[in-house]
Amino acid sequence: MPDVLSERARIESIVGGRTLVDALGETAVSAADHPAYSDKHGVPEGASWRTLTWAEVRERALDLAAALVARGAQPGDTVAIMATNRIEHFLADIGAVHAAATPMSIYNTLSPEQVAYVAGEARPVVAVLEDADHLARWGKALAEVDSVRTVVLVDAEAPAGDDRFTTWEAFLAEGAAARAEHGDEVARRGEQLDPDAPATILYTSGTTGNPKGVVLTHHNVLYEAQSTLEAAGLHEPQVGVSYLPLAHIAERVLGLYGPQIQGSHMHAIGDPAQLLATLGEVHPTAFFGVPRVWEKIKTGISAKLAADPDPDNRKMVEDCMAAGLAWVSAQEVGGTMTPEVEQAYAEAEEKILGFLKLLLGLDQVTWAGSAAAPMPIEVARFMAGLGLKVYDVYGMTETCGAITANGPEAFRLGTVGRPTPGMEVKLGDDGEILVRGPVITPGYHRQEEATRALIDDDGWVHTGDIGTLDDDGFFAVVDRKKELIITSAGKNIAPSNIENYLKESPIIGHAMAIGDNRPYVVAVLTLDGEVAPVIAQAQGIEFTDLADLAQKPQIQAMAQAAVDAANERLSRPEQVKAFELLPTEWTAESEELTPTLKLKRRVVNTKYSDVVDRLYG
Repeated sequence: MPDVLSERARIESIVGGRTLVDALGETAVSAADHPAYSDKHGVPEGASWRTLTWAEVRERALDLAAALVARGAQPGDTVAIMATNRIEHFLADIGAVHAAATPMSIYNTLSPEQVAYVAGEARPVVAVLEDADHLARWGKALAEVDSVRTVVLVDAEAPAGDDRFTTWEAFLAEGAAARAEHGDEVARRGEQLDPDAPATILYTSGTTGNPKGVVLTHHNVLYEAQSTLEAAGLHEPQVGVSYLPLAHIAERVLGLYGPQIQGSHMHAIGDPAQLLATLGEVHPTAFFGVPRVWEKIKTGISAKLAADPDPDNRKMVEDCMAAGLAWVSAQEVGGTMTPEVEQAYAEAEEKILGFLKLLLGLDQVTWAGSAAAPMPIEVARFMAGLGLKVYDVYGMTETCGAITANGPEAFRLGTVGRPTPGMEVKLGDDGEILVRGPVITPGYHRQEEATRALIDDDGWVHTGDIGTLDDDGFFAVVDRKKELIITSAGKNIAPSNIENYLKESPIIGHAMAIGDNRPYVVAVLTLDGEVAPVIAQAQGIEFTDLADLAQKPQIQAMAQAAVDAANERLSRPEQVKAFELLPTEWTAESEELTPTLKLKRRVVNTKYSDVVDRLYG
């Protein structure tokens, strides 16, 4: 493997001294007429995508920058954006960068109290809000935080009698007029922008407590984007789908920063529920999914296969998927490809695997990735059965995204790969993953104590994740350090391992294992709102809604079977001794999940304390 410092020097020679303004300036020339961002906001149903080229993106971004300057935004001022994934969101971010301001996308699910907290700490001078819901979430902040002088509304109606409000169209026109007169000021700001200036502040969605603002510099994001693209083997412009929140670092690197470097074409969708339909329309060449997305794809396919009444069909698909898994496994580090494996896969691809990938819209994918939480090994192996190598990567907002990655050059299922180019990664004495390198945040915004707790005196970030390292240099993530269960008998247990086994049942949507300071492990489960009803209907089970379905004896028996199957693979202290199937789904809106679909364990423990008490009764 290449020397870490020489690799770092090589990446630095590409990105050193540059800013996002430089990157977009070059792409707007080299890929001027190539499509940049597309969406379907405001277009009639069935109509084609609205699209901007890279030259058009830069022109509108410069107009927005001029509008911000005209409204008094100074270098370093923050510009808050609350909107779904759409062209205006990308433009607002890029425009703020060109005004030497600091854009910050805010999660659309934050409560008015959380928004007011973030606004009070970050003190934005401009807020760009998409719709009436977002305006309502900002009501408390706009009443209490005096820094916000301009509110730009994309689709919402402005409240009467408040001159802070303007429309997106009016703001853009204002910028075009200002740029015609004072374009030199915008150009000067771009030229004087320091690579160590903030490119964004991302307030982590947080599984506990108030969110913290992670400052990321232009140098951070350019180094991260370059190293990530290299690790992924993505050397050419890609076609992609942008659907994760732009307040999430993975979406920013893959949907915002990487495309500005490469000139890729991103299709933005405002509602993640449209994802599968969009994949079938776009057929991306690169696709990133958090584990929950891959789990949903797996359960959907599994349910359809199980419903096929022809046993010969089911056997044919199972054999083909076994050939797909063997083909992917042969390409792992330590694997051996043989002509027989190649031939079996080619036949399986011809028979059914190619068709299944076409149905999913993943037939053109050359890179598929996953992060945000450990990818369950059975989900990775299922995707491998389709002939899809889903490369698990690992990082956090504080490291500007990935710091280890699997990729075409070297991968091993069940791990998060090797360090990305130029990154130092090691395990602490207690197994905590530590990382050092050019992508590390300079710190949390206005939270010096939290920054000192994150980064030690030698520059190592303490990730809070417990990991392992194998003999070939591949890291794996066990669980969050603070989320490990320590039973009353002193046994250390990783809850995510138990939960992943439970979620292998197609009817189970979410699972949470509980047992800290308790004599044994119990679990609370929810049904998969899409798959469970389909399975129930196929079996002739009558029900009115999901809550009614959760009470049906046949569904309770399936949940028990899921627990039994998980327990067979777990050690005795890890086994689930009791469970309850809840009558509700967990979502970001109902607060059990973060916007990136990670469990908020404290919320679940509090919200369902009566259930937990009953399970231990």
